[in-house]
Order: sequence, then C-alpha cells, then structure tokens
Amino acid sequence: CRIPGCKKTFRNKSGQTKHVRSAHPMPLRNRPSFHQAAPMSRSTSPENPAFDNQQDFDDACLLEGADEAFMLEQGVQLGPLFRTFHLHLTGRKCDVHGNFIDQNALPPPRTEALPTDWTPYENRVAFETAEFLYTRNQMSAGQIDTLLDLWAATLIKHDDSPPFTGHRDLYETIDSTPLGDVPWQTFLMSYSRTSPAENVPPWMTAEYDVWFRDPRLLVHNMLSNPDFAAEIEYVPYRDYTDDNKRCYKNFLSGDWAWKQADIITQDLETHGSMFVPLIIGSDKTTVSVATGHTEYHPLYLSIGNIFNGVRRAHRNGVVLVGFLAIPKSTKEHLDDKDLRNFRRQMFHSSLAKIFEPVKLNMTVPDVVCCPNSHYRHVIYGLGPYIANYPEQVALSGVVQNWCSKCLNNHKNLDGDGELLLRCRHHTNLVVQELPHAHLWHEYGIIQEVVPFTNDFPQADIHELLSPDILHQIIKGTFKDHLVNWVEQYLLLMHRASDAAEIMDDIDRRIAAVAPFAGLQRFPEGRRFKQWTGDDSKALMKVYLPAISGHVPQDVVRAFSAFLDFCYIVRRDTLMEDDLTQLQDALSRFHQYREIFKTMGVVLNFSYPRQHSLSHYSLMIQLFGAPNGLCSSITESKHIKAVKEPWRRSSRYKALSQMLLTNQCLDKIAAARSDFEARGMLRGSCLSDALWALRESECMLEYMLFKCSN
Repeated sequence: CRIPGCKKTFRNKSGQTKHVRSAHPMPLRNRPSFHQAAPMSRSTSPENPAFDNQQDFDDACLLEGADEAFMLEQGVQLGPLFRTFHLHLTGRKCDVHGNFIDQNALPPPRTEALPTDWTPYENRVAFETAEFLYTRNQMSAGQIDTLLDLWAATLIKHDDSPPFTGHRDLYETIDSTPLGDVPWQTFLMSYSRTSPAENVPPWMTAEYDVWFRDPRLLVHNMLSNPDFAAEIEYVPYRDYTDDNKRCYKNFLSGDWAWKQADIITQDLETHGSMFVPLIIGSDKTTVSVATGHTEYHPLYLSIGNIFNGVRRAHRNGVVLVGFLAIPKSTKEHLDDKDLRNFRRQMFHSSLAKIFEPVKLNMTVPDVVCCPNSHYRHVIYGLGPYIANYPEQVALSGVVQNWCSKCLNNHKNLDGDGELLLRCRHHTNLVVQELPHAHLWHEYGIIQEVVPFTNDFPQADIHELLSPDILHQIIKGTFKDHLVNWVEQYLLLMHRASDAAEIMDDIDRRIAAVAPFAGLQRFPEGRRFKQWTGDDSKALMKVYLPAISGHVPQDVVRAFSAFLDFCYIVRRDTLMEDDLTQLQDALSRFHQYREIFKTMGVVLNFSYPRQHSLSHYSLMIQLFGAPNGLCSSITESKHIKAVKEPWRRSSRYKALSQMLLTNQCLDKIAAARSDFEARGMLRGSCLSDALWALRESECMLEYMLFKCSN
C-alpha cells in the first residue's frame, strides 16, 4: 500500500486501488473555483510522480458508489489534484424516456442476448474467422474462396464444413450484423450562379456527389461503446494543484468546454444534461500518384468526452463521416476566380449539410445510451476542427499566408503588439461594412466565403481551429524552416564544396548515433526524400549535437529553445508553470532566431505555421493538452479508412467499394465490443474450444457414472 504506515500488499493494481478507496478514503477539501493566472516569472515545473499513476488521475470517472450531487458541488481530491465540476451541465442519469432517475441506480442490462448468442455468426470460430480475413488480413475474395475450399477438404471426412461456404457468404454475414450499422447517404452539389453564354467551363455544368453518414447516429455508436466505459468524462471540470494552479490534460479539462456549458445552461431545460463536443477533422489524401493522382477528401469525427489517449490510439474513437467532393478542372480554368470561390463555398455548404442532423440537439437534449449502459440527456456542440494550414485557410475564409486565428498582418505575423484574435462577429461586421479590396489587403478576409459554423449556435471557426503539432511544429518549424535554414546558412557562409563537406560531416554525426531505446538510427544521415512525421520527431532528438560547431552559437540556442517548446507542448499533462516555461521558450526562440535574418538566410519571419506557436498557450488553456487534437490522428486514420480500402478495391468506381468496406469494418468492430462486454472473448479461440471439449468429456463421464450406479 502506498499510504504511509499501511503494510498491506497486493497481487495487482486493482486490488491496491480497491483497498485505498475503502480503507484510506481521502477527505474532500473545498477549493475556490477561480482560475489563478500563471506567475509572470519563470519557475520550475513541479515533478508530479502521481501523474505516472493513471488510475489515481482518472478516479473521478470511476466513482460509481459516491453521492454524485455532493461530489459535483464540493469537488473531489485526486491524488495531488483537486477537481471541481460544472454545477449545471452535470450528465445526470435518466431512463430511456429521458426521465431522471436515482443517480445511484444500477445500469440496465446492455442487451437481452445470452452469452452464447453470436448473432449473426454461428459461433466464436465464425466471428474470429470473419474478423481475421476481413479486418486483419484483408484477404481478397478469390483467396478467401481458396482458403475455405482447402479448409472444407480437411473436414469432409468428419462430415463437417467451415463456418462460411465462400466469400459471398462471409460478406453477407458481416453485412447482416445489426450493431454499428449507419447507412451511407448522398447529396449532389452544383454551380448555381450565372454561367457565361459561350465556352462554359466543364466544372460549371458538372454535378458533385458528397457521401456521408448521419453524424448523430455515429456519435450514438461511440457513446454506447462499452470499450470507453473507463475512459470517458461526462462533466466539464477544472483540475487544481495544492497551490490553486490549473492543470490541463483531456479535452473537458479546458476552459472552452466550461464556457460552452455556461452558455448552454442559460436554458434551464438543459440542466443535468451531458455536453458532447464534436471534434471534426478533414484532410485531402492521395492514394495513387502513379496511376492518375487519385485523391480523396475524407471527413472524420470524434467526441471530446473520451480521453486524449483513446483518440490517439485508433480504438474507434475517430470515425469516418464522409467523403467531400473535389471539383476538378482543365488547366485552362485552374486560375478562374469563380472556380476558386465555388470550391471554397461548396466545402462549407457540404459541411453544413452533413452536420445538420445534430443542429436540433445543440439546444434540445437528445437521450443517448452511454458506455456504462446508463442513459443521459446529451447536448451537442461543434468543437475543435483538426486541420493542416491549407485546410485552415479554406475553413476560416482567410487569404493565403495570413493567420486564421489573429489579425496580425501577413507581412509581420509576429509583430511586437498584442495579438488581436479573429472572431465570428468581427468578421461578419467588417464583411458588411468594407469593400472587397480593403478586406483582402487589410484584414486577409475573403468576402465570398461564409464559414459553415455560421449555421450553428455558439460556433466560431477562428476559435475552433485546433493546434496542429505535426504540421506546425514538427514538419513546419523544424523540418521545413530550421533544418533548411541551416543548409542555406552553410551555402551562404562557405563555398559550395566546403558547405557540402560540412553537411556530409553533419550526416556522419547523425549516422554515428549509438543504438539506444527511443532513438531511431539514420545510417545515411538526414538525406532521404520522403520525410514522415516520425522521421522528423526522431531527427529532432539527434540534430542539435550534430550541427554544434558548424553553426554560430545563437543558431544552437535557437534550436535548443525550439526543442524546449516542442517537448513541453507534447506532454500529456500541462501545469500552469509549464505554460510559463512554454512562453519563456518561445521568447528565447524568437530572440535567437534573429541570427538567420542577420546572416541573410531569411528576410523576415512571417511564416503562418511558425507564427502559430504564439497561440499554443491560449489553445492549451481552451482545449487541454494539444496532443489530443493533432492532425497526426486524422492522417493515421487515412490508412484504415481510405488507403487500405482503396487498395482492396477493383479501382473501378472505387469510392462505392470503399464506402461498403468502411461500413463492414465498423460492424465488425461494434460486434467485437459487444462480445467482449458480454465476456464472450476471454482467452483464445483454441483455449475456448479445449475448455468446451473438457466440459463435454466431464459431462459424459458423469453420465456414465450415473448409469453404472
């Protein structure tokens, strides 16, 4: 036991946790529910060994037997932290009809199905065979038929057969799975403004299909997923240390969710509801460069209630909502202003149409089953939008090279003055009052674009654009800026042959790094054509000592300050003192990067992705730790939702096949979650079969014994 004076020992973590809760309950302490500003002076971030104990940190989600009303009003002690909860948007339990019930009531049964009911599969072997062939191995139809034929050949002498007769039988069984079934829908988009009398561009007469699934039903499936029972939060909260300093981790620990709850609960009918922020993400991806540059524009959805780690771990915490249309044109019309405006507004109109099903329940509660089988009133809200810089520009309706979050001029993004943040009301006002040219050159606003968030309550696209560690920090500031600036500096300061010799020495230093856990080796140095995000993160660990001695000391200091910023931002948990260190690292980086301007490597530092570092401190306070909202989450989802389904298609009208593949994958995942929740997938398939065989043998011996007596 970790409590001083207690000498009890345990075999596992769960036993220790139960003992601590029952034998050593921690007294509740009242804390003021205000947000104390971080100290101005730089201070050392406290070491918090208790954060290594995830069980302690997340105990508030597991207090099933506690008096919830008292807990929410008074707060609860969680190891080194004290947690206060929003008092009105409290996620109270209700019945299926929406009537609030006793908050200590046991949950209703998740299903009436028996533990032996594998519907629509015949048994466990059939389910695991389907999952293995379709999800894990992704075997083609012809190979499935071959494998099942070979399997059948071995069973003929036993008068038995495989669980499926062929690939069609397998596909039909998967398709008949009742769980996780959200059908695909479509609508058409086309150009509706006046067309020229002659030489009408093809894009003006074309119709564009947008495929999507009802986001409300997708959220229902996520909320009812029993896998998330211990990794979901129902109430916006604030965590404080012993000296009343804030701690930021999962999404609901940020100020944005709390402020939204304040706005929502101005309507008394919403009191007791659960707030579910919809986290949206979109990003174009190319599946085939060699055969026609085939690209798709997938749209993804998650919810802010699940832990950041769940969203990053590809555990069905991010789902595919739809595929947005990509208008194509001939080279003759690529620079057509009307085409650019049509693409922008079709993007926003498509998003508004897709998320229309949840609009009503942004003000009127929806009754939804949650992972612990209890029902709750749910209020939806548009949450952060995960996007890289080109996508952020399209979403916010700003001009290229301007910041989508603040009004700083694109010629001096990191100006000395205070950052003036963009907001929906200011944008709407200046669009109404100012001419097009003034909006473009002075504010960086594209007059013709109406953000889709304008159709939804209390949604501001400028505020909702999330931090993007992958493209803004790792690929942007590090790879595309700093690493390239070092190479340009060497070429400016030395002859080409001498610069090449120095760069070869840098590569030799990188290649000479000894093998060690957590370090990636680069046998050829940093010279590889295709950089992935993981490559950039691995190179960051060894690049600083590799350039030391070849560049001025201020360049080394600039890299050091940037790396301090990067590693603070990537933490799972951030304290107020960490935000102070973050701002200090950013100030040092801005100070030492001036060496690149002094040496003539760059003329200025107006780079939107690098400028975005100035907004991280605020976004952490709003949305919690930024590693739960990174575009690496959506890029990883591309593999399962777009690239692998495309590879297993026939390439002819591939999108329709990709839609069906994703639907079947979701059904298999939902079936697995249901079977696991009912305790039907313990052990392996073989151990389960051996146990059943042993039981039948014991039963036979018992019957023979009874007969003999």
